[in-house]
Amino acid sequence: MTDPETLDVTIVDGYVDEPAHFGVPPYISTYPRYAAGALVDAGVPREQIAYHTIDELREDNAVWRDVEAADLMVYVGGMTVPGKYVGGTPAEPDEVRELAWTAKGTSLMGGPVRFGVGEANEGASETARDDLDFDFLAMADVEAAVFDLVESGLEGFNDRYRDIEEETRWARAGAFVVEQHPNHPDYLICEMETSRGCPYRCSFCTEPMYGNPDFRPPESVVDEVDALSDRGVKHFRLGRQADILAYGGDGEAPNPDALRRLYGGIREVAPDLETLHLDNMNPITVVKWPEKAREGIRIIAEHNTPGDTAAFGLESADPNVMSDNNLNVTADQCFEAVKIVNEVAGWRPGGDKDTAPNFGDDAACRLPKLLPGINLVHGLKGETRETFEHNKRFLQRVYDEGLMLRRVNIRQVMAFEGTDMADTGADIAKDHKQLFKQYKQDVRETIDNPMLQRVAPPGTVLPDVHLEYHQDGKTFGRQLGTYPLLVGIPGERELGSVVDIAVTDHGYRSVTGVPYPLDLNSASMDELTAIPGIGRSTAGDVVVNRPYESVRDIDVASIERFATTQSGEGAD
Repeated sequence: MTDPETLDVTIVDGYVDEPAHFGVPPYISTYPRYAAGALVDAGVPREQIAYHTIDELREDNAVWRDVEAADLMVYVGGMTVPGKYVGGTPAEPDEVRELAWTAKGTSLMGGPVRFGVGEANEGASETARDDLDFDFLAMADVEAAVFDLVESGLEGFNDRYRDIEEETRWARAGAFVVEQHPNHPDYLICEMETSRGCPYRCSFCTEPMYGNPDFRPPESVVDEVDALSDRGVKHFRLGRQADILAYGGDGEAPNPDALRRLYGGIREVAPDLETLHLDNMNPITVVKWPEKAREGIRIIAEHNTPGDTAAFGLESADPNVMSDNNLNVTADQCFEAVKIVNEVAGWRPGGDKDTAPNFGDDAACRLPKLLPGINLVHGLKGETRETFEHNKRFLQRVYDEGLMLRRVNIRQVMAFEGTDMADTGADIAKDHKQLFKQYKQDVRETIDNPMLQRVAPPGTVLPDVHLEYHQDGKTFGRQLGTYPLLVGIPGERELGSVVDIAVTDHGYRSVTGVPYPLDLNSASMDELTAIPGIGRSTAGDVVVNRPYESVRDIDVASIERFATTQSGEGAD
């Protein structure tokens, strides 16, 4: 019998992306945190638990020693929706196999990887279940498997799901592991679970495999936030749920009182938090119970931080695809839900709540508090060429009606065993690959770009943009939060630094900006020419005539939205 107190354990985070759970940096998912808590609860000393991301292993061969030497190596990962990532690169199957081959002790794998593995983490693909040469594969909760495996002396476990009491204990006990994340503390956002499961059964989705919704009490979530806050975390997202509006209710109808206790409790234990965002909100909940939904959305907007996004799973605006795939919301219903969120939460800090959605020349210079985002999935059963037209018409209607979407997420289906799409697989997606590519470009040009100009017009201030990489003479960074805008800044600035940005121009899903406020007495030519209304000639004049006492000394419309003048002493 192996004594838990003698165990050395290494947790490797290969990152996760599920319909209702995200864990690619700068996010950290619940899986490694809860697994660490389960280990502590089972008797493993905290100082004998090491946590590493897959990117750390790629960058430093010495880290592999922890994998090799561990008595127990726990891998968590798996992608059940495709995506493109900036902060980290999810583990590929061959890398996961190498972990199993390297580990000399017992190896355990878990997380959404249990649903299946494809040749690559991308859409229009089929998957198959594969243990990837690990000793054990957790087919239910990996944290429960970890606890039971240690309790058994590493002999084995029965697949099971943890209960609320265990989750509450393990969430607090495992909070320490965030301190081992390479992004800790400044550029790390913790994905928080409020529930699992879904009452609906869309054909492609893995979330119903967790069963009907199972809600954590507000006290459990708040206690976890408290523990993470004590470990230096200031950024949180309530992303681990199929529908935030249904939280604490019967699984479908909104429960505003539960949301008030949840959000109010979080603000009480973490008064200095810098990000409080969410992810999924079901549009059918908004239109079925509009008054309760409005109250719930109002509570969220009162407590969250600006730039928040409620991801709406429309999936398809084609009524035939809707019926063939058991989708739960029509295009008209989704439009009404978009309108309600805009009216209740589409106001900007400093703006008028009563006239939301706020946009235009008179709008305050911050992102709206909460906007809907639209998820569209292609390759579903019943899809035809007309499906793409249905989707474009829906998006155009939203724009033409003067509403705002924070983002449109278009992807191709991944087919997993156990879902209704398993038999169809990726055949339709593959057949429509070229059609999909052109349609996606059309949406980026006709919807994404003008919508982004509405959501974040020139002069919009984005506080605390973390600078991540250099490319083509620019520095790129993002805020922490749900679907943050990628920001390009002229020049190569110090990576890892944090700056406030004023938006100057727009791409399809990204913006250009300059440091805010930009000092006219020290700004570079590239920074000056990024400001609307300033060309190379005017920028040259600005530089030649420095220093300035006031921005009013420069005859450029709205210059005060971007610039200031500091002391002229020492200016070039």
